Amino acid sequence: MKHKRKLGLAVLATTAAITLAASCAPADSGRTAASGRHAPADGPSHTATPTIVLVHGAWADASSWAEVTERLQKRGFTVLAPPDTLRGVATDTANLRAFLQTLTGPVVLAGHSYGGFVISNAATGLKNIKALVYIDAFIPDTGETVGQLSAAKPGSVLAVSDPSTVFNSVPIPNGGGDVDLYVKPNLFPGFFAGGVPLNKSAVLAAGQRPFAASALTEPSGVPAWKTIPSFALIGTADKVIPPAEQQVMTARAGSNTVSVNAPHLSMVSNPAAVTDVVIRAVQSIG
Repeated sequence: MKHKRKLGLAVLATTAAITLAASCAPADSGRTAASGRHAPADGPSHTATPTIVLVHGAWADASSWAEVTERLQKRGFTVLAPPDTLRGVATDTANLRAFLQTLTGPVVLAGHSYGGFVISNAATGLKNIKALVYIDAFIPDTGETVGQLSAAKPGSVLAVSDPSTVFNSVPIPNGGGDVDLYVKPNLFPGFFAGGVPLNKSAVLAAGQRPFAASALTEPSGVPAWKTIPSFALIGTADKVIPPAEQQVMTARAGSNTVSVNAPHLSMVSNPAAVTDVVIRAVQSIG
């Protein structure tokens, strides 16, 4: 079926999203468990096919979605991957919400890691957001923070008493004492990019986007998952958001969930599995 593409900003955003290619490894063989009512599809199957919006997380950029973007585009979907400024929940939510309000027609909104915070807040009250997809992501409730959820279950590399052991910090000019956090390059491959070839993970570490330290303690507002159906992928080798905590969050949200043997950057190491979950969400809105 031919897919109707959007013009203007949609084309520009899609082009920007695929300019940097991330590495990948075969994914479907890593699936360990799945639940859900909707089988994957080869492409769009609706008259009003949704636009798919992909939101990256901390210490990443839109190129982390490159392999997933390419797979979805080959199946005829319009895919947009806007930048997440990583300044904090309120700022990042406002930016994404403004972007989403320029779109017409149904939208499937996906977020990775901290991107789960952003999509949970930005989609609240927007009627054209038909499904949420959480990829190794936080699924916060009202008042919860990144720091709180990271430490809710043991095993997160973020839950450390001395952040300087994990991060390099850079003062934010006119930031009132706030700092930008960068994951130490020698730790990035093992912590964030396990399962990715070392040469590729080194490239990801070199190009990481900084995350404002204040964002770790900024609370979520009322989340959209309370009114919008959600889907989720849990990487069982995730060292950033412990799988046990992801299971708690997905159960609370009632997410249609799949687990795969993947690290935190599952859309880089296991893009086919991530693509499958996104398509399940598309098929669910009928």
